[in-house]
Amino acid sequence: MKKVEPKDWIPLIKPYTKPHLSRSLRQVADTLLPLLLLLFYLAHKALEVSLLLTLALDLLAALFLVRLFILQHDAGHGSFFPKKWMNDALGFFAGVLTLVPYHHWQLSHARHHATSGNLDKRGVGDIYTMTLEEYLKATPGERLRYRLYRNPFVMFLLGPIYVFMLSYRLPLGYGSERPSVRNSVALTNLFLVLLWTGIYLGFGLKTLLLVYLPIQYLAGMVGIFLFYVQHQFEDAYWEHDPRWEHLKAAMEGSTYLKLPKVLQWLTGNIGFHHIHHLAPKIPNYLLPKVQEEVDLVKVAPTVTLKDAFRIAFADMHLHDEKRRKLVGFKEAHRLLREGSAAPEGV
Repeated sequence: MKKVEPKDWIPLIKPYTKPHLSRSLRQVADTLLPLLLLLFYLAHKALEVSLLLTLALDLLAALFLVRLFILQHDAGHGSFFPKKWMNDALGFFAGVLTLVPYHHWQLSHARHHATSGNLDKRGVGDIYTMTLEEYLKATPGERLRYRLYRNPFVMFLLGPIYVFMLSYRLPLGYGSERPSVRNSVALTNLFLVLLWTGIYLGFGLKTLLLVYLPIQYLAGMVGIFLFYVQHQFEDAYWEHDPRWEHLKAAMEGSTYLKLPKVLQWLTGNIGFHHIHHLAPKIPNYLLPKVQEEVDLVKVAPTVTLKDAFRIAFADMHLHDEKRRKLVGFKEAHRLLREGSAAPEGV
């Protein structure tokens, strides 16, 4: 991509960064009301009819929960409502429903935006990616741990349990020393206990186990899948400081995940991830308009849903700095068998 200075692209994007209160409130209504008043209740009643029907309704409710997380996500960027207190209120209460403590996530996610594609600042709010050279120099134990971490069955099947149900219950990791982060986790957990108690008393243990928990698990799986395929593609941008560039990280390090209209709606337009990374102050409902009207953003790699599933299970886990692309474990272990300490030229 030809170098474009911020003074050239910021004026193109700025008109889209103002949230519309009425549209934001409508999104809250068309997400929360179907999720809480319709789908959860229907799934609860379906337990009397069929477990398969219940699980089908759980899946649909999980997609609405993903949509709710996108609203929480926008609030975390201060892009959903015009007032900070409104964003924070929505973010916190949505976080109780999504299992994601708002201020804890907000801090690490801001770090992700500031460092996405930066080889010198990996490891916070992202899916960790080793370079090929690092992998070749790692101990057998370190390589095994990384391979397990990147295994799609571990990533997508166990990941939702570890990330959303376990790790977010503790104030660990980036920013954990801050009182706001620790308080966010503690208060979210307190409200979760009250929510779980209310579901148990109002609907019963069966609903808690076969409706609430599957919705959370399925939503977590979809969320991790979306995040993975939007950054882990073959030619994804990676660069060291000081050559790292924000515009390139957005346009060449994030995909335009082109989803069917229904899924695009249910996932809150997060498929326009390249635009979101370029300007996180744009509310989700204006991202399609930017894609249509601003030529600058049309250079991002387009990925279909079929492509996304291929990416999710492809052997692309190590960034080869020489060829500037992701390569697989198969190639890395071929180099190890040949006795290479690192690929030539790295």
